[in-house]
This record gives sequence, C-alpha cells and structure tokens, in this order.
Amino acid sequence: MHMADALVSPAVGGALYAVSAGVGAYSIYKLKHDEELKAKIPTMGVMGALVFAVQMMNFTIPGTGSSGHLCGGILLSALLGPYASFITMIGVLLIQCLFFADGGLLALGANIFNMSFFGCFLGGVLWQLIMKKGFSKRKIALYTIGGAILTLELGAFCVTIETLLSNITELPFRSFLFLMMPIHLAIGLGEGLITFAILTFIYETRAEMLYCSRDIEKKNRMSKKKVLAITGVMIVVIAGGLSLFASSHPDGLEWSIEKMTGNTELEENEQKIYKSNQKIQNKTAIFEDYNLKGADSDAGAAFSGVAGCAIVVICMIAVGNVVKLLKKKNQN
Repeated sequence: MHMADALVSPAVGGALYAVSAGVGAYSIYKLKHDEELKAKIPTMGVMGALVFAVQMMNFTIPGTGSSGHLCGGILLSALLGPYASFITMIGVLLIQCLFFADGGLLALGANIFNMSFFGCFLGGVLWQLIMKKGFSKRKIALYTIGGAILTLELGAFCVTIETLLSNITELPFRSFLFLMMPIHLAIGLGEGLITFAILTFIYETRAEMLYCSRDIEKKNRMSKKKVLAITGVMIVVIAGGLSLFASSHPDGLEWSIEKMTGNTELEENEQKIYKSNQKIQNKTAIFEDYNLKGADSDAGAAFSGVAGCAIVVICMIAVGNVVKLLKKKNQN
C-alpha cells in the first residue's frame, strides 16, 4: 500500500507529514512516561525488523493476479502498545523509503498515516478491549483477523481519499475505491492469519511479552532473550532466503491502478518538488527495488533484505535509547 509521489499533491503530502509528525511527537512524549520503556527497546528493534522482513514476502491473492503483504501495525500494537508500535512503524517506513525507494518521499507522511495509524492506535484499543477479561487463542484470532481487515480497509479508503483530494491524476474515484476495498479485504485476511501465527507463538512461549499481559496466568516456556533470538533467526531466513520466492504479482494498490490504466505505475510529475524528491531518493536508495543498486541477483536481494533488517534494529534501538535519555533528563 506504499503510495508513490505520483498520487499525492504537495498540499496533501505536506498535510499528512504534519499529521504523522504530530502523532509521532505525541507518541515519543507518551513513551517518555512509559515505565516499561527499557524492556520494550529490544522488542522494538527485533519486531520492527520482523515487520520489515515479512513485508518483503508478498503473498498471492488467488484468482486476482494481485498480491499483498503484512503492514505490521496490528502485530506491533499487540506487543508494544500504540505509542511504541507507531514509532517502530515510522522507522520501518522511513528506511524503506530512503534506502529501498519503496513509496515516494513526498508521500511518506501519507504512507505512515495509512499503514500505521489505524493498525497501531485502533489496533491498540481493540487489543485492550478484546483481552480485557483474559487471554486466549480464540481472542487472539478475533483480534488479528478482525483487526487486520478493519485497519487495512481504513488505510485503503484513506489512499483513495488522499488521491481524490490531491487531484493530480485522472483515476476515477468510484472505480478506484471499488477496486481498492475488496482487494485489501483479502489482503487483510492474509495479514490476520500471519499475525495470528506470530502472536500465537509468543503467547505459547513467552506470554508476558504481549501488551497488557501483567496478570496473565500462563507459564512461560522460554526466556524473552530466547524468543527474540528465535525471532532473529526467522528474520534472517525470511529476509535472506524466503523473500526470494515472494509473489511477483503487483500489490493491491498497484493492481488497482493497473486495472484502470493498464500500467502499475503512473507517469512522473514534472513539477520541481517531484523531481527534487526523486533525486534525493536516487542518492539514498542504495538498495533500490530490494537489491544492490544497479544489480539484479538473488545474492544482492538476500543481502539487501538482511541489511535492511539490521538497519531497522539499529535505528529502533537508537531511537529507544534517545527516548530513555530524554526520560531520565526530565526526571532529573
């Protein structure tokens, strides 16, 4: 669902930057007052990298010629709560945009809002409501599948509204909407099943890692370090190996555009701001299209995937520690 700059006007892009930055700043403010911040920092790094890796694994939507991938907000909010998960998603999307040219630079604020806000904040509310009277696999299934479908539908709807308000394409709103909503319903189901598998593993091995699980009565089978270590191995396997077998079909947004225009991409805008953003991404995107720049090899794709995950881990641990220092400074 990563929007390209060709869909977004400077006004709409700027407005969504402001909204996403405001929510991000508020999230950092709330994290400074989070008593569990220190314990969350490793989880932010490892689970952020897991989201990055799994997003590389596009899965085919049968009978459509389209594919989808995990967004990750629903997963992260169940582990970290709304504020830490939103900051983690910003890190993932920023790295994808700058180093991998995945999503436009002007559209980054919109992508953060569409792919993170609903999953992290609405997901956080749903998690607390569903788990209020106790945890179970059935409740986790309800949360992951229902939450993923709901939040992806809201994100897809926002993409169509932002495109309409931008008014720089000839995409007919009604057709765009009627293509985006059903395909992301199917993608949401796929995301829900993937998220259910991951959260069930954590529930069975280290249930206290789940958000708001202080009073959960379930014996932990593994230490937190071991769960994160196993997750780390999964990340390397997915990003460095399984991602090579990801679906080659266009994702839900590209598929919707192709159905209307015959092409998955729109023509680049000739305005100065669009060209400037493209130049910036050309310089920063050392792993453009999830491969080594100028290369097209399995080895390059595997290396870029693992490198991207490592960058996410480093970035999120750094951000978490900066917030921890700010928290300590405020206390002094």
